[in-house]
Amino acid sequence: MASRALVWMRRDLRCDDHAALYHALRRFEQVYCVFVFDTDILDLLPTREDRRVDFIHARVLALDEDLRQLAADHGAVDAGLMVRHGSAAQEVVQLAQALGVQEVLTNRDYEPEAIARDARVAGDLQAAGIAFSDYKDQVLLDRDEVLTQQGHPYSVFTPYKRAWLQKLDAFQCKAYPVARYAGHLAALPKGEAIPSLADLGFQPSNLASLKIPTGSAGAQQLLKDFLPRMAGYQDARDFPAVKGVSYLSVHLRFGTISIRQLATAAVAQARSGSEGAQTWLSELAWRDFYAMILWHHPQVVTQSFRPIYDKVQWDDAPELWQAWCEARTGYPLVDAAMRQLLQTGYMHNRLRMVVASFLTKDLGIDWRAGERFFAQHLNDYDLSSNNGGWQWAASTGCDAQPWFRIFNPITQSQRFDADGKFIRRYLPELAQVPDKHIHFPAAMKPLEQQACGLQLGRDYPHPVVDHGRARERTLMRFHFMKNPD
Repeated sequence: MASRALVWMRRDLRCDDHAALYHALRRFEQVYCVFVFDTDILDLLPTREDRRVDFIHARVLALDEDLRQLAADHGAVDAGLMVRHGSAAQEVVQLAQALGVQEVLTNRDYEPEAIARDARVAGDLQAAGIAFSDYKDQVLLDRDEVLTQQGHPYSVFTPYKRAWLQKLDAFQCKAYPVARYAGHLAALPKGEAIPSLADLGFQPSNLASLKIPTGSAGAQQLLKDFLPRMAGYQDARDFPAVKGVSYLSVHLRFGTISIRQLATAAVAQARSGSEGAQTWLSELAWRDFYAMILWHHPQVVTQSFRPIYDKVQWDDAPELWQAWCEARTGYPLVDAAMRQLLQTGYMHNRLRMVVASFLTKDLGIDWRAGERFFAQHLNDYDLSSNNGGWQWAASTGCDAQPWFRIFNPITQSQRFDADGKFIRRYLPELAQVPDKHIHFPAAMKPLEQQACGLQLGRDYPHPVVDHGRARERTLMRFHFMKNPD
């Protein structure tokens, strides 16, 4: 058995069912763990009050305690999490050399910049005589594990899901028994300390006031709450005013819960015939699908998945863009969804589709602008899923919404928030608007507005576009698809 290893933690902020940690503990006598607050990422953030940094920092503190407890329970002392603040590509190499480890182990990332970073780290470590290895952990099936019979990556979800389900077995869902080897966690060098938010150049966000369950304990709390509701997921998931989803997306994003634990729970209910569990399992498949697409087609970060859609001529409409960003479109469901995002960092999945369709199909604005906006504001921002979702809505991606199918923001509101409960929660200025008009107040006559204490243009904006005319413009925008050659 080799002597020392370093586990580089990133999107896997837990110490249970952790692939890289398990392999390190099983193979090495002394194992150190490090998390790096990467300035190559942090320095690009537009605000110093970022909920995600707040979430991660709180979890890093708790992860240190979890590692210490895990080590103590298995006869190791003074273990814990080492934390660095700087360029991760440099900090990891320097720390590995200082500790005298033989190998750095980490869990695999699928984003192009992360892949390039890891390649640089691997090269620098190799030059120093240190090995580098990565493991599948954040998805169930990755890279080339699900291919067509011709050996090509899928570009359509339904056949991918069928193949994915056939490959998903008990082994793929089996948890890594980290605790079995936890006695190999190494004591930290003297003087190790975790920087505060202020040390990182950040200040607390409104995360605490939102009462979002954080860390592994929070993730387990949410899962426990969702398990009895999973059977109804298929019917409840599209209604933003209903407690129908799991709210686990941010925990999946930062790895405070294992994807294998979630899949095991879903498979168990799905096998008993639960349609809700089958639908939720499909959502996990979508997540793997988009990660696979990003790995095989990294160009989707800046280009359409199908190159022909790069012919689309998007509008330069700064006033419409600002109205969308600031929740001033005059379409209540769109504006309520955008306020939810701005105030909480979360947006219900149905609403993500609605606002993305509205930006691209009603306002005619490039999906890439919306994707970047979500990247700034979503607590659970994940490049592969976010990119896939935006290209789906814009009709430019793989297995996307057909370009001639365009969400009507009014009928979407009537269908999925019929009594306006969600709208009124985030648009209190519309609280007294009757259900008849809550989905489109612009249809109200002046006397009707007066009766509910509302004046359009003062208390709530007029619609920035007419949906019918916008729809015709979108059909013209994609007219070349009638004869793509």
